[in-house]
Amino acid sequence: MKVVVRDPAKKAKAYRDEGMVTAEYYGKGVKNMQLAIPYGEFRRAFKSAGKSTVIDLEIDGKKHHALIHAVDYDPVYDTFIHVDFLHVDMNKEVDAKIPFEFIGTAPAVRDLHGTLMVAMEGLQIRCLAKDLVHSFVVDVSAIADFSSAIRAGDIPLPEGYKLMANPEDVVVTAAAPREEKEEAPVVAAADVPTTEQAAAPAAEGAESKEAKKD
Repeated sequence: MKVVVRDPAKKAKAYRDEGMVTAEYYGKGVKNMQLAIPYGEFRRAFKSAGKSTVIDLEIDGKKHHALIHAVDYDPVYDTFIHVDFLHVDMNKEVDAKIPFEFIGTAPAVRDLHGTLMVAMEGLQIRCLAKDLVHSFVVDVSAIADFSSAIRAGDIPLPEGYKLMANPEDVVVTAAAPREEKEEAPVVAAADVPTTEQAAAPAAEGAESKEAKKD
């Protein structure tokens, strides 16, 4: 991905007004650089790589390996405004969160009318930067009933990967359908005696007793 080195005298807003995303490239052993990227080019790269795939930044004709570390969005329009690139050494280990790609149909959902419950969106791992994959494919057809669950330790990892999450952490399961409660019968307002109506019989009874005494 081609990027340009920003002019220190030019404000970030000026680059954004020109349809660019501002960026910063930093990391161990490299000099921090302020950059700018055409909006459309960054959008395509982010959609393809996410935060778990190494991107080659072409800066002044030289390639630099980096991961997308953080992305800032415009609070009103939800568009990209800034990105941080973290330099990586392809032959050194990095910690990354690899997103899941869920496939298949869970019998607990299809046959038992449950709801698929995704507890984790990605798996925290450690591996060489050059071995990073874009996603882990998880087949939810193993969720046969409401006691079934796929856990972090069930995800097969490529050679050289280390799981950094708790193996017992639930990735995905299914919840039983909620039972509908019977509603209490609604009493019409006309059937409910008012305070005056309830007091009337008592008053009439008292008058009758007084009449008998007389």
